[in-house]
Amino acid sequence: MGLREEFDRLMDKLKTERDQVNLKMHLASMDAKEEFAEAEKKWGQVKTKAAEIADDAVETSEEYIAKAKVIGEELKDTYHRIAKRLSD
Repeated sequence: MGLREEFDRLMDKLKTERDQVNLKMHLASMDAKEEFAEAEKKWGQVKTKAAEIADDAVETSEEYIAKAKVIGEELKDTYHRIAKRLSD
């Protein structure tokens, strides 16, 4: 499997986790809400990068995709932390 396919799968997982966390936010503590607000900024960055990667007219290097994947992985960890706090 190529790096692009891995990144596409990561984006699908991120969207699902983001949606689940967002549904629970109304019950969240202030700390979780602040962390989610920061995660939303990263989500915007990752979505922009994903759109550029998906655009066949834009040349994207493996390094660019790898960097976007790192940000996505960090975001995934953040969503997991927030979800864990919400389920406790």
